[in-house]
Amino acid sequence: MHTPSRQTEDDLNVALATPTPPARRPAKPASRAQRRDWLTGYLFILPATVLIAIFGLFPIGYALYMSVFRWRIRKGAFIGLDNYADVLGNGWGALAFFGGLLLIMAAHWLWTDAFRRSGGATFLRAGGALVMLSAGVFIALGWRLMRDAGDDRFLDGLVRTVYYGFGSVPVQIILALGLASMLFQKIRGQELFRMLYFLPYVTPAVAGAAIFRSLFSPRPERPVNALLDVFGIAPQQWLFEARPVSQLVFGGWLERIGITDFSGFWAGPSLALVTVIVFGIWTYTGYNAVIFLAGLGNIPKELYEAAAIDGATRRQQFTQITVPLLSPVTFYLTVLGFIGTFQAFSHIYVMRDRATRDAVDTASIVIFDTFYGRNNFSLAAAQSVVLFAIILVLTLLQNRFMGSRVFRG
Repeated sequence: MHTPSRQTEDDLNVALATPTPPARRPAKPASRAQRRDWLTGYLFILPATVLIAIFGLFPIGYALYMSVFRWRIRKGAFIGLDNYADVLGNGWGALAFFGGLLLIMAAHWLWTDAFRRSGGATFLRAGGALVMLSAGVFIALGWRLMRDAGDDRFLDGLVRTVYYGFGSVPVQIILALGLASMLFQKIRGQELFRMLYFLPYVTPAVAGAAIFRSLFSPRPERPVNALLDVFGIAPQQWLFEARPVSQLVFGGWLERIGITDFSGFWAGPSLALVTVIVFGIWTYTGYNAVIFLAGLGNIPKELYEAAAIDGATRRQQFTQITVPLLSPVTFYLTVLGFIGTFQAFSHIYVMRDRATRDAVDTASIVIFDTFYGRNNFSLAAAQSVVLFAIILVLTLLQNRFMGSRVFRG
């Protein structure tokens, strides 16, 4: 009779000692109750999905469809990307410009996230700095090529849109946070002040813009110029002034050192556009303050009490507790604020004046004039698609730079 070897016995003992993993059971089919729950959930989101599809996704798709045809009142021949060539000029310029924006996100990834636990942080930071520098070169080169061969009126409108967005949204956020912090305190007439600061947001945009036109009238007896006269400042043209603010304030000194061209991006917005920016700040600061108030109400009071016991001042509590814990609200308001400024139309259309030579015409105003004034529907559709792409990239950049700094709780 064959006798198993010692090695065979050891292998058998190991096999018997090792627990056998349980057999994987096949997934059970969804029960009737689970299917009913899924169906109920889909039915609840169906109305919102239908509304988004009809009033959101369908217009975007139809704008893309219109942009590849010659469409003036009636649909014409298929022309491909000719409308985009008219808007952006050289295709290489648009590729360089948008590629530069994507390189900025890549540089930020290298600078902050890439191989965070590795020892090559210095090397990666240097690489991120080089990528950022090359991104700036690509953006400048791409913009120059587009500006030379594309639709300069639309591209200038994009520049004014950037002025409007970056000139109003940060100021709105800072002022709203300060107002919310003050209105959150127990003061007499708290509810009245909250209502007063929120009132500009619910005021019809056309009515508010018309009032601002009267307040900022170039006549010396109008309220704003009369206030300037109290301080010995000459009356300004406001909405009728197309020259940049830098030229109005520093023009004499800059001309003495040989700078006479104020048409570049560096010159900044016109005084007319600054007036529109002031209107935007007046309108949305109260709304942002109300949202900040809701966020302040969700911060536990125990955190402030513990910080006070540890000797933290009110300023330290604000910077170390309030601001970090309100970062989700700040991120939300910033993203919505920039999207709103890039789409702003009503109050700008009311406050604009032909005497300023398009000094306040943002991208949305230019698109409207292309569609309604020139009856070039396909070109307006192409401009809309380009603006949509810029808003999308800007939102991605904001999410990249600010999303990682949001307090998640």
